[in-house]
Amino acid sequence: MSNSTSAQGPGKGALATIQRIFTLLHRMVQTRLELIAVELEEEKANLLQLLMLVGLTLVFSGFCLMGLFILICLAIDPAYRVLALSLITGILFLLAVITGVWAMVRAKRSTFLKETRNQLKLDHILLEDDK
Repeated sequence: MSNSTSAQGPGKGALATIQRIFTLLHRMVQTRLELIAVELEEEKANLLQLLMLVGLTLVFSGFCLMGLFILICLAIDPAYRVLALSLITGILFLLAVITGVWAMVRAKRSTFLKETRNQLKLDHILLEDDK
């Protein structure tokens, strides 16, 4: 009986409260770190896609320029070859423009750690309200 009486002393409530606060802080920090890790993985995938789109844009632009040079070189040849080269060059140019615009739209839409920043703002507001 004496062990259970000493465990129920006046400091028990304060220690339990402090322990609960530290547990909550630990869980909050752990949740935020997990959120940061998930968002970093998403941003890595998004950045890789953007780099691939930029690479495709450069490849299509390069082929477009090569096609233009060939078109100029063969301009004195029969009309069928010129028409074929002009169609190929036009298609590659159109692909270069489309992928370039697509990459720019995706780059503007990208946000870095948006949810983590929102959660940290919410935590800051909640901590300010407690004071």
